[in-house]
Amino acid sequence: MRRTLYLKFLVAYGIFGLFGFLIVATFVSNMTMERIQRQEAEKLYQEATYIANSYAQELYNSETTLDSVKKQLDAISAYQGAIVRIINPSGRIVVDSNAVLEPDTETIIENFDPTVTGGSYYIISDFFGSFQEDMLSVIAPITANFKVQGYLVIHKPMSGLEKQANSMLNISYSLLLILFILSLIILIFFTELVYIPLRRITKATEQYAAGNYHYELTVDSIDEMGYLAASLSYMAHEIASAEDNQKKFVANVSHDFRSPLTSIRGFLVAMLDGTIPPEMHEKYLNVVLNETDRLTKLTNGLLTLNNLNTKGMLLNRTDFDLNKVIRDTVSSFEGTCIQRSIGIDLVLTGESLIVNADMEKIQQVLYNLIDNAIKFSHHDSVVRVETSIKKQKVFVSVKDSGIGIPKDDLKLVWERFYKSDSSRGKDKKGTGLGLSIVKEIITAHGENINVVSTEGEGSEFIFSLPVSDLDEDV
Repeated sequence: MRRTLYLKFLVAYGIFGLFGFLIVATFVSNMTMERIQRQEAEKLYQEATYIANSYAQELYNSETTLDSVKKQLDAISAYQGAIVRIINPSGRIVVDSNAVLEPDTETIIENFDPTVTGGSYYIISDFFGSFQEDMLSVIAPITANFKVQGYLVIHKPMSGLEKQANSMLNISYSLLLILFILSLIILIFFTELVYIPLRRITKATEQYAAGNYHYELTVDSIDEMGYLAASLSYMAHEIASAEDNQKKFVANVSHDFRSPLTSIRGFLVAMLDGTIPPEMHEKYLNVVLNETDRLTKLTNGLLTLNNLNTKGMLLNRTDFDLNKVIRDTVSSFEGTCIQRSIGIDLVLTGESLIVNADMEKIQQVLYNLIDNAIKFSHHDSVVRVETSIKKQKVFVSVKDSGIGIPKDDLKLVWERFYKSDSSRGKDKKGTGLGLSIVKEIITAHGENINVVSTEGEGSEFIFSLPVSDLDEDV
């Protein structure tokens, strides 16, 4: 398209000019000439009829003299720029405004036939050989005593009519030239407003197709062409971002898989070659087992995220008691809390709190949030889990008084594999997928989750769920 589209428009422009010239030179020329002939013939015929019924008729009725009629016809001839004749039925010229006839000399038009005009009132010819050029001739009968006594004939040279037609054609050619110039201006505007931006867009698509998503596409326009360029540029930016995220994702997955695999292989090799004595095998086998648990947890997290992001993965919504789910989830951390001297304070609204959601996934959300709260809390501290109701929404808060999240990291906590420096120092067993899973689940419910944190003082995660219609207490 880049090599041929503009050429096609130029060819079309040239064809337009050529056909415009041909139409003016042929059809318009013929139409103009025919129109001038008809108008002139109609005017001459009216004049011929008037003369035939007046001066010529008076001549045949002997009411005027031949010289008087000759003078009248000469005046009309000069005014009309034509030749006026009175011709007898036999073809003899009685009066000729273009010549002086001798009384004793007869001038006869051979083969004169007054019916030569047929169904029309004019003919174009040399009028039976009496002229050296084509003439426009009209014939009107002269009647006297209820009989056709002769014919009044007016001749006008076609050369004069052709000059008149050419004058009108010059106007048509001038209009065609003006139209051609205007269309050239339109072509220039098309080049600037459509073709050049289209070339830039085409070049950009070639660059994007070749993998150069950072190619800069600029089209300074606020119309559809500019919108197309902006959309294409935005698409390339999004693809570039997705590609960068994919590379980052692969790098993170590779890193988190490689570390435990390296540890497992190192310990196993050390046990096989005797570096680790047999009496220490049980200790390091437990380390290997923990690393395999970490790999299993990482794999399960990836599978969970993949399922959550898969189109068509619908939630199994049911009505259930959220308070009971919270109590059951908290009880699973009893051993960890006793080991680290951490208490969990439950502040729940009512004995039961019925919500409409996917119970298993909400239980997974609570497990991840409480697990994080315990993991990053200090010894002898308290984790607070609270529920409240506002405008048909249940708000669940999980708050700890641990190390907190740095301000710069708050927007990043939902990203996959993200771990702040403090979290890595505190616990290297995390996968960085827990909060991503939490975010995906809550978003799938059409709800929101937010985090409020102060570094060194603790963090609070708050998410919402819809109240069930079955809850009579709301």
